[in-house]
Amino acid sequence: MAATSNRIESIDILRGLVMIIMALDHVRDYFYYGAIFGDPTDLNTTTPVLFFTRFITHYCAPIFVFLAGTSSFLYGSRKSKNELFRFLFTRGLWLIFLETVVNNLIWTFDLTYSVQVFQVIWAIGVSMLALSLIIYLPKKIILSIGLLLVAGHNLLDGIVFEGESPFAILWYTLHQEYLSISPDHVWVIGYPVIPWIGVMTLGYLFGSFYTSQTDPLWRKKWLLRLGLGALVLFFTLRGLNVYGDLVPWSVQDTTPKTILSFFNVTKYPPSLLYLCITLGPAFLFLYGIEAIKNKATDFLLVFGRVPLFYYFLHMIVIHSLAVVGIVLQGGKASDMILNTERWNPELWTDFGSSLAVVYLVWIGVVVILYPFCKRYMAYKARHKDYWWLSYL
Repeated sequence: MAATSNRIESIDILRGLVMIIMALDHVRDYFYYGAIFGDPTDLNTTTPVLFFTRFITHYCAPIFVFLAGTSSFLYGSRKSKNELFRFLFTRGLWLIFLETVVNNLIWTFDLTYSVQVFQVIWAIGVSMLALSLIIYLPKKIILSIGLLLVAGHNLLDGIVFEGESPFAILWYTLHQEYLSISPDHVWVIGYPVIPWIGVMTLGYLFGSFYTSQTDPLWRKKWLLRLGLGALVLFFTLRGLNVYGDLVPWSVQDTTPKTILSFFNVTKYPPSLLYLCITLGPAFLFLYGIEAIKNKATDFLLVFGRVPLFYYFLHMIVIHSLAVVGIVLQGGKASDMILNTERWNPELWTDFGSSLAVVYLVWIGVVVILYPFCKRYMAYKARHKDYWWLSYL
């Protein structure tokens, strides 16, 4: 059983790593020059350092969603199918509630909720609702559904809706990024759910690699195959430039820009190539980290064991520090309330810091959060019989 524990630790270590990296992206959102409305992947304005500061954080959402599926499988291995259904269904609803009511408030500090952004917590919640039904199907059918949604959803890229008809809103929820701005409200659907359901479904099946009956050598062989296979598929399809991403790459006026164009894959919704370049290295990381146990892995493990707690806490800390930052730069604390009045790029031209400051703040946030996450991890370990902790 010790080997089983170490294998599950490797999953938490990977999750902890991407949770730390995620904080870098969110610090950049609030602290970098014009980041709230700027696009760090815009080849006309970005720099290689800024681009790859954003690119490295691409690993967070797909790995987080994928491992949520894996954790669901491991949870279900100790439960009946009906018990797993109830857990996934109720937790899915809970996460949608948290996204809508709690996360939007933390991101905006706007008590009127004039800005509603549907992000990764929402996508995980909807994907769990779907997975609660998918688990009843045979494994081959589950695999087919996961592969079809992940590999085939780019066939839908040509379907584009406009306006706010019921069918258009449904399509925005399923497959098209959406932004609606009015004087009274801002709606953003950043995580259309079709590919994310596929990612979680494949993550659920991936959990079978981590049962106590699985031969470690067999698992490591498949981790290597999956990791290298995903990367080969990425470079092959991206090189051919015929399928797998909404925006093809193109030759730019400089070699560095051409390289950036090649790696500038689509996240909203996540393209097949985006998922290949992010999940492929994740498999290789799991391949390499399984037998490693040291202070660094112990550090990562803390964040990986309490992901939801960490997520909300780190956003509170980052947004609060941004309030301090804007006051120090001569603004008002209320300027950091991101309501419809502040949803204007021209209002942010005088606020922001360099990437060096962004990285320093990021390190500080991680250091601040570590003792709180460690205490909460220990609390969860001491109270495994508290059913409600599985929802936090």
